[in-house]
Amino acid sequence: VQLQASGGGLVQAGGSLRLACTASGRTIHSTAMGWFRQAPGKEREFVAGIRWSGTSYTDSVKGRFTVSRDNAENTMYLQMNNLRPEDTAIYYCAVARGSPILSSLWNTMNYEYWGQGTQVTVSS
Repeated sequence: VQLQASGGGLVQAGGSLRLACTASGRTIHSTAMGWFRQAPGKEREFVAGIRWSGTSYTDSVKGRFTVSRDNAENTMYLQMNNLRPEDTAIYYCAVARGSPILSSLWNTMNYEYWGQGTQVTVSS
């Protein structure tokens, strides 16, 4: 499985970006997937996850970010609105191993394939 993340860029605080993660080598419609981010000097952290039963988000992005997927395009999206400087990071998408429950999508150990990352920079 290969994952290609795209859509990052430089945006002012309050702006929006939409990230895309396109998978090849595997269909994603029944697969749990997630978005993570890593800021300089910090550990990789969970942002949002999606599986057939629903979605989950870290508290800091609830109400601002929306994860979705287009099965026909084999692509997962992350719509990011009202961006803040603290959202600045490299964003990674990942495909889960097996079928983890929704409440465990935060755990990086549940993922087996990772994309290369896309940089998001939010200026104040």
